[in-house]
Amino acid sequence: MSRQSTRQRNVHIVLVHGAWADGSGWAKVITPLAADGFAVTAAPLPLTSYADDVEALEHTLGRIAGPVVLAGHAYAGAAIAGVQSKKVKALVYVAALAPDEGETVANVFYRGEPDPRAPQLAPDDNGLIYYPHEAFATAYAQNATTEDLAVLSAVQRPISPACIMAPVGRPLWKDRPSWFLVAEDDRMIAAGNQRFMAERMQATQRVFPVDHTPMVTAPEAVLQVIREAAASVTEA
Repeated sequence: MSRQSTRQRNVHIVLVHGAWADGSGWAKVITPLAADGFAVTAAPLPLTSYADDVEALEHTLGRIAGPVVLAGHAYAGAAIAGVQSKKVKALVYVAALAPDEGETVANVFYRGEPDPRAPQLAPDDNGLIYYPHEAFATAYAQNATTEDLAVLSAVQRPISPACIMAPVGRPLWKDRPSWFLVAEDDRMIAAGNQRFMAERMQATQRVFPVDHTPMVTAPEAVLQVIREAAASVTEA
């Protein structure tokens, strides 16, 4: 094993899904990172409340030894910033949401004018928010293949309003180096909104002409940013 791959194996990449998703959305990222020599975990979130999601992520981190690069997509940007684990050495935001202290996920999600192709979202009779199946192709992952869209729609998990209405505490991005993949063609979280959050965080920005779900539709872009963040840890 090379010296570089040995260092990589000492860094654990933890990937966190957002709303209406599960860990399978990271499949095209997991395999190349594992081939690089990284340990990789796709952490599950219950999506039942913001506090529940942060606690679940802390439990995942508790099972991991060594330094962690923590990457979150969309809603998970808030969750990865809520943990306190000292194992986390760098954060990666993938078209993600980054509320500041005292803000809610809804505050930053609804900042600015929504894309007209984005669906109207509201809780169902059970108080859960599902994503309309037809909107996966028009707003969530417009660059996805028919096969990928079928999987995204089939595995979706609802999110509770309790996830997006709770004010967050001091976010971890104030104390850790952060990278932000800005998705220029995002129809769920406008690129201008992503830049606003990234600049406020003083994150390293990497801009790509990708949709809201680049780990499915443009995995090389996501891999580039995660590898860059991981390199900062291995070289430290």
